[in-house]
Amino acid sequence: MRHTRSMTISALAIICAAGPAIARDFTIAAWGGNYQDAQRAAYFEPFAAAQGLTLLETTYLGGLAELKAMGDTGNVTWDLVMMGGTDAQLACDEGLLEEIDWEALGGGGELLPEAVQECAVGNVVIGNGFAYNASAFPEAPKDWADFFDLEKFPGKRGMTNNPTMNLEYALMADGVPPAEVYAVLSTPEGVDRAFAKLDTIKAELQLWEAGSQPVEWLVAGNVGLSTAYNGRIISAKKEGKPLEFVWNNHVYNMDVWAIPKDSPFKEQSVEFLKIANDAAAQVKFSERMPYGPTNTGATAMMPPDVVANLPMGDNIATALAYSDAFWIENYDALKERWSSWIVQ
Repeated sequence: MRHTRSMTISALAIICAAGPAIARDFTIAAWGGNYQDAQRAAYFEPFAAAQGLTLLETTYLGGLAELKAMGDTGNVTWDLVMMGGTDAQLACDEGLLEEIDWEALGGGGELLPEAVQECAVGNVVIGNGFAYNASAFPEAPKDWADFFDLEKFPGKRGMTNNPTMNLEYALMADGVPPAEVYAVLSTPEGVDRAFAKLDTIKAELQLWEAGSQPVEWLVAGNVGLSTAYNGRIISAKKEGKPLEFVWNNHVYNMDVWAIPKDSPFKEQSVEFLKIANDAAAQVKFSERMPYGPTNTGATAMMPPDVVANLPMGDNIATALAYSDAFWIENYDALKERWSSWIVQ
């Protein structure tokens, strides 16, 4: 259910007297839950205090429908939205987002290269790999080859019911270096190769839909190994569950900040992005949610034991950067093939 939260920081007017009158508060749409709680502490509250404004929060449910409705009606009710990278690129292509003024943001040289986008600013790095129950195996699995090795590591395999990332995992398990994965996957032979590798574990697949399921299944012993989000596994580990996340050759993607087209608060949104790009602010977020920062300077500001549980530093050295562009171009065809493959 959608909810809103109003954060009154100051009695100052939301726009200075020289600016046009605006009949609503500065509004941010994000994912909600603990994720948004961490954003509030790291970004929302410092921004609202610095700008002397009332900030309204709401929940974004994914997709482009709401942004399209704002564009069609001219009633732009959001000023910033946190999106997945693929949706942000699609929205940018459709003219639903403002182009980012990277000069005003200092160029973005302190960020991971993938964070510097035409219409979005990468802010949260999410590790997508696989996990296991440490009490289940005398020897720990180390890579994707182990994930596909049913003899050495028996048990069912948890995977999302989607080709995205699973095809990348299969190719890396079959020996394709991360730097070559998308070049291989861009060919019919590469797609065949990925599905052939998936065939080797198909009989043991258990498909998950929600990020909480791999944790539940691994703890209960319903699966031997499962793909998972790093944040879910690290949070469960902190709660005392005997789970471990395998960082080697994981795939990382980004959640990004974007400014809806024709937001009346564009200037204030740019000021927000300056705070969101700050290393210390990103550290504050990652201390509350076990996802990584995009500011490369944040690593030196965190204790090694914290860095060890995040997609940053050495953990990202062997990782594959998820290609939004590849999946925008190829998703429909590969999803159709995946859906047919699953039921065969």
